[in-house]
Amino acid sequence: MNLSIVIPLFNEEESLPELHQWIVRVMEANQFSYEIIFVDDGSKDNSWQVIEQLATKNPHVKAIGFSRNYGKSPALHIGFEKAQGDVVITMDADLQDSPDEIPELYRMVVEEKFDLVSGWKQKRFDNAVTKNLPSKLYNYANRKISGIQLHDMNCGLKAYRKKVIKSIEIYGEMHRFIPVMAKAAGFERIGEKVVQHQARKYGVSKFGWNRFINGFLDLLTITFLSKFGKRPMHFFGLVGTLLFMLGFGFAFYLGAYKFYCSFIAHESARLLTQRPSFYLSLTCMIIGSMMFLAGFIGELILRNSSIRNSYLIDKKIN
Repeated sequence: MNLSIVIPLFNEEESLPELHQWIVRVMEANQFSYEIIFVDDGSKDNSWQVIEQLATKNPHVKAIGFSRNYGKSPALHIGFEKAQGDVVITMDADLQDSPDEIPELYRMVVEEKFDLVSGWKQKRFDNAVTKNLPSKLYNYANRKISGIQLHDMNCGLKAYRKKVIKSIEIYGEMHRFIPVMAKAAGFERIGEKVVQHQARKYGVSKFGWNRFINGFLDLLTITFLSKFGKRPMHFFGLVGTLLFMLGFGFAFYLGAYKFYCSFIAHESARLLTQRPSFYLSLTCMIIGSMMFLAGFIGELILRNSSIRNSYLIDKKIN
């Protein structure tokens, strides 16, 4: 199979028929073998009924429906699990991503040997203040922290080599950082393509301002996991050891100074408990010990949760 097109959606009943027709037209024009995997993230409207109707007319349509809204990352995770195509395309269901971009994205993966190609919505039709400006600042921070030079890290329109999506695990809200996760897994041929962005035709955006705060925190998380995910002791142990040694050094100095004043110089000296530096040294040693123990605990439990990607699915098609 040439292509798997994974489309997460939430309350998009108006756009689904048009999107499906558009994709089919592109697939037939390029003679692609394909599957369309709709992942209904607990829609409250008639999105599932629309998908059922599409599936009866087109055997290439497959679908999974969550019993409630889990979020985009879980939807992509389930879609990636089911995808069988050599190249996997992800796109949003709101018609802002153009299926006409698919052939070129496919070519870049197959012929130019990219592992991942991300869309770049260079010209956007979103609100300049509430979405475009924060998005630019957000992507700038992403580039500086991750080192991946993509202008639009969170663009929903992306193409992946099959091996990439089968090698990474998406959870929480980590869909924003799939390129970072792919690079951490060893897939470093990451490209970018300017894609057409279309004004929203139906409905409203499902994402609010909190996505920027959550996204920044997730970026720090995924950056830490990519560097220390399999060796947390290298981080916690190092920081803990430095803090403990710093505190111990202060405490030793204070003790030695007290001993010198009392038994050698025969001078009066302040009690250790009257010196703020004594409490600072104790604090450093305590925190250092806690960090060191956190490293051991992290070695045991980090990234080994058996229920991290457990979702209740109550509907399937094909």
